[in-house]
Amino acid sequence: MGSGLTQRAVAAGIVHALVVGVTFGLLLCSMADMRRAQLRAGHSTQVLVAANRLERLTVDMETGLRGFALTGQDRFLEPWRAAVAAYSGQIGELRRLVADDAAQRARAERLAAAGSSYVHDYSMPLVAAAHHEPASVTTTAVAEGKRRVDLMRADFRALVSDEQSEVRAQELRSEAATREARTVGAAGLITSVALIAACTGYLTRVVVAPVRRVAATAGRMARGDLAARVPGGGPGEVGLLERAFNTMADTLARNREELAASRSRIVTAADQARRRIERDLHDGIQQRLVSLALDVRTAQTAVPPGRGELGERLDRLADGLGEAVDELREISRGIHPAVLSRAGLGPALKALARRSPLPVELDLNVPDRLPEPVEVAAYYVVSEALANTAKHARATAATVRAEAREGLLRLEVRDDGAGGAAAGGGSGLIGVTDRVEALGGTLTVTSPPAQGTTLVADLPTTGH
Repeated sequence: MGSGLTQRAVAAGIVHALVVGVTFGLLLCSMADMRRAQLRAGHSTQVLVAANRLERLTVDMETGLRGFALTGQDRFLEPWRAAVAAYSGQIGELRRLVADDAAQRARAERLAAAGSSYVHDYSMPLVAAAHHEPASVTTTAVAEGKRRVDLMRADFRALVSDEQSEVRAQELRSEAATREARTVGAAGLITSVALIAACTGYLTRVVVAPVRRVAATAGRMARGDLAARVPGGGPGEVGLLERAFNTMADTLARNREELAASRSRIVTAADQARRRIERDLHDGIQQRLVSLALDVRTAQTAVPPGRGELGERLDRLADGLGEAVDELREISRGIHPAVLSRAGLGPALKALARRSPLPVELDLNVPDRLPEPVEVAAYYVVSEALANTAKHARATAATVRAEAREGLLRLEVRDDGAGGAAAGGGSGLIGVTDRVEALGGTLTVTSPPAQGTTLVADLPTTGH
């Protein structure tokens, strides 16, 4: 059978899950890169802040010391003392921040050594000498301090430059990770939408459309078209559904044909039995009663004068036999009208209209004889309809139309009665409906209340 729809749906779901999983994984990786870049940039920012603070302390030491050396005033030593007190802790913070970077750690070590040498080997002895003998502080000694600080500031600039480069690199990396995340997200979204659209289109084509065809074909079958079929060849379970549906339709059509054939055989057998009974009544009992009536009339003529009582009794007997013949003829006509077999549908309907207790207007367009089953069914349709009109409709008149053309006989019986009739229940039309459907025809009754009743029967005239 090949891969079924279930396997295909599972495969599509797995592919979609893989796409979503890979996209989500790549997004997580990009977000992790962004996070690392942001953390590294934040760390570099902390290094820059610590370096800037340390450089300011160095500058404060140098300017305070130089101001004291040039003026001899102790107030210039306050910035120097504050910078010396904070320098050790700040250099320790910088060394901690750059511990994982060898180049920056080396610079921090040099700055720590240079700062310690500046404080202990240069500035403190200079301050002590200035306090003891101010004249011993020369311009050369002051210039030495500036030289030491300039060397330290060169290391500061190198350290800050490297950290700024690192910050820029991390910003670029973060931007690249952001772009990558956007690209991955957009690609994943587009791929997911494309997969969903493809799955939707596929399901519409191989599932929804065939199911709709099956539903439409089922509707046609419900309306009586048992020849309707769905095209096979669908994939997987849809193909099984189509084949099962067509098999069911074949079975229904076969059962309907068998039912129609059975009903046709029953109707044919009933019609043959009616004709046989009518013929037996006409040729047997009816002829015998007519003969007896003639014999009575003959005997009546032979009654001698003076025997009037006997003549009256024979006259009553002859009249009774005549009434019996008439009643038997009416019964025989109801079982199977002889005029239908002899002259066809048109004369039979005219005779039926003449016998109706209501005025019946005829509009007949049946120029030729029709197949016998069609004529019999048409006759009984009109007969039963007129009988119902006379019994139940409270009508004043009826119209009968019959037209045969293009392989179809259409009958229409209309009255101006109370309406509200139906083909089922006790209307007497159930047997007529069976007779019509046995020939492949249809019978409909339209009977709105207070608007009369219209019965329409369509009988195919071919294939019988």
